[in-house]
Amino acid sequence: MSRNVGGIDRILRVVVGLALLAFALGFIGKGSPYAWLGWIGIVPLATAAFGFCPLYPLLGINTCPMDKR
Repeated sequence: MSRNVGGIDRILRVVVGLALLAFALGFIGKGSPYAWLGWIGIVPLATAAFGFCPLYPLLGINTCPMDKR
């Protein structure tokens, strides 16, 4: 499993992931019946942490400058 998520991509994933988790925990949009959807924020946080997105190889995308092919 080689890295395919670059620096800016990782930062954006962390920001989006944290925002979604804040929504799930009620810090954003308190009382929303759709707050449970915010738990999907774990996915961008995990892909940022591992530096690998399983969807990227299927789409032929690689934003990591160290592993360009």
